[in-house]
Formats: sequence, C-alpha cells, structure tokens
Amino acid sequence: MEFLKRKKKPSFEGGGLVLFRDVQDAMKAEKALKGAGYEVKLVAPPPTLRKGCDLAVEVNLVEQPGIERALKEKDADYVSVVPLGTGSLELLRVVKVTDFGKWVMVKAGNMKLTFDKESGIIVNTSGGGCPDIPHLHAELIDKGLTETPHPRDIGFTLCALMLDRAFEESLALWQEER
Repeated sequence: MEFLKRKKKPSFEGGGLVLFRDVQDAMKAEKALKGAGYEVKLVAPPPTLRKGCDLAVEVNLVEQPGIERALKEKDADYVSVVPLGTGSLELLRVVKVTDFGKWVMVKAGNMKLTFDKESGIIVNTSGGGCPDIPHLHAELIDKGLTETPHPRDIGFTLCALMLDRAFEESLALWQEER
C-alpha cells in the first residue's frame, strides 16, 4: 500500500481569514457559513494574525460582505476578516502522516490517530490535554474508521477538532487504498 505516495489534494485558496478569540466561536462560524452555502475551511492561522484563538476560518474574500452578514445573522462572534498574504502569512500545515509499516499515524496539531492499514481499525489516539480526550479515546479505539463517530461530533474542544482532522485524513488515506 502506498499511503504516503498518494496524490496531493488541491488546496482551498480562499484569500482571507475570519479571526476569532475562542475555539468555540470558530467552530460555530464554520458550521454557520457552511450551512449558508459558503465554501470555507477551518485552518491554523499564522501566529502573527492570531487574536487569542488557534483557529481561523478561511474564506473567499470576494464573498466577504455575505459572509459577515451570515455570521451576524447566526450571532457568530468574530474579531475581523483579514486578507491572507504570502510569505510569513501563509497558513500553517497542521496534518502530517507517518507510515510505520503495519500502521499509519496521522498527526493534526498536537493530536495523533494511528490505524491498521489492512483493517482500518483505530489502534491508538494520543496527544492533547483537553478534558474530552479520555472520552474521545474510548469512543474511537478498536473501531473501524468507517464505523466510529467523528471526533468533532462527540467532543467540544480544540483537541477534538484536531483529532477530527487526523481522523478525516486517516479515513481518506484508508479509503484510497480500497
């Protein structure tokens, strides 16, 4: 299996970031904007742009007026919308994949998910210091990638969100090999 030699997905290039003070606000805003039909993505903003939160929502700047209106309608609290430049203002890469032969470990931020390449069974989760980590681990371990709930649906912290990123990448990797 060629887990590490797969084709790179084209990256979403929205051109702007919506900044937040709290993780919950960023997650609420992403859900509200997707529900309103916008193509958006939760990302890790460059440290120079952070306003107290390690997450931002990447948006298409052309849609900024509609996005701001949708956020206000859903009472999604945000700090500002800023253009995403180049160089030092590039987004941080938060997902990394390591092939251990029988297993693949996917790291997103400080969270890791390891699965068996043949069966798709989650053999380990680790990382983070959030209060929902033990619950997330118990819900995911020894279950197949296609049978387990998404971490962001059963958790409520940045750790759950990062574990969800690792889960999504793991699921995509495993399904590509099927």
